[in-house]
Amino acid sequence: MSSARLFLSGIRAEGRHGARPGEKDEPQPFVVDLDLEVEVGEDRIDGTADYRGISERVRAVVTDDSFDLVESLAEAVARACLEFERVMRATVVVHKPNAATRLGIDGVAAAVTLPEG
Repeated sequence: MSSARLFLSGIRAEGRHGARPGEKDEPQPFVVDLDLEVEVGEDRIDGTADYRGISERVRAVVTDDSFDLVESLAEAVARACLEFERVMRATVVVHKPNAATRLGIDGVAAAVTLPEG
């Protein structure tokens, strides 16, 4: 068995997250990028992490949960990724495009890595 890094980028979902008044009133867009360290077995589909299942779970966390901080959302997504068989470490970057627009900058994002090394 070996390990590899798996990158899933541009996972889009809308959710109700934010600490400012009104931010949770309507869903807003979020984009999630994952850098996962996974155990790799044989050269078969079940020899690695379930890409589809992970992507669906990430969307569910963004859509179904609610956090004040984008950092807290990133941590919740990382914890959800670690629930999958073969995922040993998860670095999650959550982008909040609407916050960047309001600030007049290119981007607002938070990154969390679990388990912490």
